[in-house]
Amino acid sequence: MSDAKESRPAAGGRHGGPAGHARPSGHWLILGVVGLAQLMIVLDVSIVNIALPQAQEDLGFSNGSRQWVVTAYSLAFGSLLLLSGRISDLIGQRKTFLTGLAAFGAASLLGGVAPSFAVLVLARALQGAAGAILAPAALSLLTTTYTKPDERATAFAVFGGIAGSGAAIGLLLGGVLTEYLSWRWTLLVNVAFSVVAIAGALMLIPRKEPSSQRPRLDLLGAAIISAGLFCVVYGFSNAESHPWSAPSTWGFLAVGAVLIAGFFWWQTRASSPLLPLRVLRDRNRAGSFIGVFIVGVGMFGVFLFLTYYLQQILHYSPIRTGLVFLPMVAALMCASTASNIKLLPKFGPRVLAVVGMLAACGGMFWLTGISLHSTYVADILGPLLLVGFGIGSVMAPSMNTATSGVRPVDAGVASATVQTMQQIGGSIGTSLLNSLAASALTAYLVGRAPTPVNEANAAIHSYTVAFTWAGAIFAAGAVICGLVLRSGPPSPASPATSSAAPV
Repeated sequence: MSDAKESRPAAGGRHGGPAGHARPSGHWLILGVVGLAQLMIVLDVSIVNIALPQAQEDLGFSNGSRQWVVTAYSLAFGSLLLLSGRISDLIGQRKTFLTGLAAFGAASLLGGVAPSFAVLVLARALQGAAGAILAPAALSLLTTTYTKPDERATAFAVFGGIAGSGAAIGLLLGGVLTEYLSWRWTLLVNVAFSVVAIAGALMLIPRKEPSSQRPRLDLLGAAIISAGLFCVVYGFSNAESHPWSAPSTWGFLAVGAVLIAGFFWWQTRASSPLLPLRVLRDRNRAGSFIGVFIVGVGMFGVFLFLTYYLQQILHYSPIRTGLVFLPMVAALMCASTASNIKLLPKFGPRVLAVVGMLAACGGMFWLTGISLHSTYVADILGPLLLVGFGIGSVMAPSMNTATSGVRPVDAGVASATVQTMQQIGGSIGTSLLNSLAASALTAYLVGRAPTPVNEANAAIHSYTVAFTWAGAIFAAGAVICGLVLRSGPPSPASPATSSAAPV
């Protein structure tokens, strides 16, 4: 049955929202469904990492091949986001959302029962492609469902909190599943999540009539940007195991930069551009994209290197390591809620972005004081709370501002741009900080005997170098966001986010 024939509101709906459109029953339950989908995506970034050693022993692949379990996901996810966002605008967020959920669950099932390394990598690539379909549809559903300012603030507070804390939650859940069940359950758990989310979406998200303004698909632009993002993600991922001077690193990065530049040139000439430049011309929206990108670059320093420190130096178990991050998650969620609901309408995104970046910067610099004898309460808890507060103060308001006031026809691609900024930022942050840490470790050991104490101190030195650079990245983010974002409260959102968007 077509969407046009099923445009009636869900049973039990009542009138409300803009222009008297019917509000579906279970209005706030939709946020739970969308939030669960977002949690699946962000969990997958970290939940599998903890399971890799067990998976490697079970399937018998080498250390050199291990990175492909992570890279395959990142390559597919990062390169297909913008294309998937436009497809969401073309066929409707509801259909795209359900397709992404089903594909993500199926790919996770394949990975969970994978009999070989090749099948596992294939499943991870399919998960990434499904995530690219799901992510922009989830965010654009939020944009078109919660249009009143107070509803929108609450919805984006929850969504931004999940986006910022999902990696930490993944560390804990991955540790529990790996220790008590098997590495396979870090993938199979997504099957249960996807089934619940699909059932919720079918019951709660109403069908709506397709918009007469649906865009055509810019196939050339899609090919250019997908290839460009693939090259950038591959180049930075390759830098984790190869020097920056290797042609497979700088060559892919150079080609990616050229293709992305060519994509923006083509968008000024295409009759139906994949990413209309009107989406980027608003200063607050552009600044919010930058904010999400910089948080993606910087925050992986605390997750990645603090995890190494806790497990390799302080000898924490995977579960205990995950528990360490829970106060950070709590601080992030509290800051996300307060900043988006109470502070953003009063002060606007500029103040929140600057304060949040500086807080995260302070937390990172505080972590540079770790040593062989550091304790959790004295040396780790405080920095984690500060970083959580900072990321929460930036992430949710930035996502809210980046998607506020976009035309219905651009909701999917604007949401995809937010997700792309976070994904590319994460890829850059992981590889850049890994490379800097590895160089610092090598330099520290020059002229020193390879004793266990020296090797441990070298590892700690490499972590503190990564924390220092992450802090510097957040400091730069405070300056850039302060210059780009407008001061003062945001102007009221235009009716661009009304329910006229195709769902």
